[in-house]
Amino acid sequence: MHFGLTMPGDGYNVFLLGPTGVGKLTAAREMVSRLAQGGAPPPDWCYVFNFARPHQPNAIRLPAGMGAKLRTDMQQFVEDLQIAIPAAFESEDYRARVEDIEQSVADRQRKMFEQTAEQARSRQLLLMHTPAGFAFAPIKKGDEVLPQEEFAALPEGERNRIEAEIRTMQQTLQKAVRQLPQWAKEASERIKEINREIAKNAVDHLIASLTTHYGHVPELSEYLGAVASDVIDNVMAFMPQQPGNPMAMFARLQTNEALLRYQVNLLVDNSALTQAPVVYEDLPSYANLIGRSEYRAQMGTLMTDFTLIKAGALHRANGGYLVLDARQVLQQPLAWDALKRALKAHEVRLDSLERSVSLISTVSLEPEHIPIKVKVVLIGDRSLYYLLSQYDPDFADLFKVMADFDDTMLRETGADRLYAGLFATLGRLHGLLPMAAAGVATMIEHAGRLAQDARKLSTNLRDLTDLLREANHWATRENATVIGAPHVQQAIDQHAYRSKRVQESHYESIRRGTILIATEGAKVGQVNGLSVLQLGKYRFGWPTRITATTRLGEGKVIDIEREAELGGPLHSKGVLILSNFLASRYAKHQPLSISASIVFEQSYGMVEGDSASLAELCALLSSLSRLPIDQRFAVTGSVNQHGDIQPIGAVNEKIEGFFDVCNERGLTGDQGVLIPGANIEHLMLRDEVVQAVRDGRFAVYAINSVDEAICLLTGVEAGVMTAGGSRPVAETVNGRVAARLGELSKKRRRFASTESKAGRA
Repeated sequence: MHFGLTMPGDGYNVFLLGPTGVGKLTAAREMVSRLAQGGAPPPDWCYVFNFARPHQPNAIRLPAGMGAKLRTDMQQFVEDLQIAIPAAFESEDYRARVEDIEQSVADRQRKMFEQTAEQARSRQLLLMHTPAGFAFAPIKKGDEVLPQEEFAALPEGERNRIEAEIRTMQQTLQKAVRQLPQWAKEASERIKEINREIAKNAVDHLIASLTTHYGHVPELSEYLGAVASDVIDNVMAFMPQQPGNPMAMFARLQTNEALLRYQVNLLVDNSALTQAPVVYEDLPSYANLIGRSEYRAQMGTLMTDFTLIKAGALHRANGGYLVLDARQVLQQPLAWDALKRALKAHEVRLDSLERSVSLISTVSLEPEHIPIKVKVVLIGDRSLYYLLSQYDPDFADLFKVMADFDDTMLRETGADRLYAGLFATLGRLHGLLPMAAAGVATMIEHAGRLAQDARKLSTNLRDLTDLLREANHWATRENATVIGAPHVQQAIDQHAYRSKRVQESHYESIRRGTILIATEGAKVGQVNGLSVLQLGKYRFGWPTRITATTRLGEGKVIDIEREAELGGPLHSKGVLILSNFLASRYAKHQPLSISASIVFEQSYGMVEGDSASLAELCALLSSLSRLPIDQRFAVTGSVNQHGDIQPIGAVNEKIEGFFDVCNERGLTGDQGVLIPGANIEHLMLRDEVVQAVRDGRFAVYAINSVDEAICLLTGVEAGVMTAGGSRPVAETVNGRVAARLGELSKKRRRFASTESKAGRA
């Protein structure tokens, strides 16, 4: 893990794999926190308005801590502008200059109308301003308008002349009036120039102050220049709204939206960091990884802008370390693809999940991509790692380092002291009572039991921590000052008590005779096998009756569990091995002329595993030899084709399962369990079982071959199949089996001969 986190280069991210509870997350956090202390705080990242392309905000990198100061300064800058600009536009100089322009335009208009009126008067016409506009009327002496009656009484030629004069003057007036918009436009341009000049004077000193502080950052120098130009172009946004305006609300919204462009969106603020960042994202969704654009409701519409862009875990971890749970990443839609894309491109591309899956097509923001340099630590189980390695071609390129956590450690010199230190550390972390030496010893013994190995200790910190806290609970209830062995044992017993309802129900069925298990007497073709049932974290063993029958046949061993589709492939494999063992040992020179069947009696669920193959073989040998098997024994172990016994799992629970049944019926001193010799080092039995063995009330036998097992079970020597055996073959189990198979083979040949003669006849 240290190598992957310190190795430079692309793709050297780390995948921590191992079973749940071994402390992968704790180790990852401690390691990255320690390494982060040697790193410098990464830069801040801000999004600012892009005045050239408003839908594409610009990303700016700033030294750590400068982003927050820039955001505050830009907010103050806008507030200062809202005061300085209105004040500048209310000055006497500004008003005088604007009034001069307006008066100049008014003078030109007045002069134009005076000239037109004088020209009309010279033509005996009067220019009048009516509600419908300007009009010309004929006049008589004294500038009086000629009445309509008198005009109608004039000779036709005179009337035609006057109407011609009126038309000429109307054309002259129209030509003059066409100049009015141009004069107004020129005046407006002159006023705008004055506005820009006034605004520039108000903005320059404020921008100069910002440039002094931030001008050394090239991106900010360019940005501040664009801000100054935009403020001058949109200076009216800083002017107060006129009171009584019926559209004041809409105008205020437009003003607020216009002023947002001068804000700074501080995406990543590293001002409080003194080292490289360490981020653990417990909900690694698409948006939480790469960020998102939020929306605000405005007038019944959802709106967004660059100030609503929010950072993701990759932004916050930029320049440091990001710790993620692999299973959670894979469970979130498109999160895994987004993470891979960011790591491959070395940048975060902010794109909404809706657009990624083409659920919406509205215009949205396209923020500038932010480059990243981050070490990613993925935490998951082994199956996830190997599945990703197999089916994701990008995985090997992006996560080149695997750190495989074992759930056990060797119980070698110094391991007990390390464990004692671990418990002390856990106690301090969780505010628990100190532990007595006997309590530590009990915890260590339980850790060995969790590891299912006398030479190893479990490293499942979750289970050990839970046990320690529960032991502290019982110690606190007794007002004890330390956690002793009784408190640890009470926590162990209470956990078993809370989990053993199904176990007690099964044992009750055995006690009442509903499930038939014999612990005394002897029976041909019947043996006590041992099974294990796991419910959550709790598992227990129970004895199961296994029976076998044999008869004349064609060498086939029938697995009834498999025929009923209740046997798994491993169990079926074990039965096939038994068939081959019988053929290779007893039928080298003759056909295997039996038909045998094996079954787990009163089994109504799936049977899996080959740990019962020894018991099944012993039942077969008992049936063939007609030697009864002592029912005070139970058998577990796997057998190979040569008759060697192979180790199995859950040996402690299997022994304890048969012990519990025998103990409830009364221990006789001659009951016991046969286990593979290789499982001796895995024994971590309960104290009461160990004490019963020590007192001679119960026994555990380690065996290494089928011959040893059948000898113990039948009380008859197994014998040697070679001619050099120490006893006659016929007096042994193997001799009886060989003799029986020989008889069956002869019978089969006689039947075959009889059938052949009948066929010829």
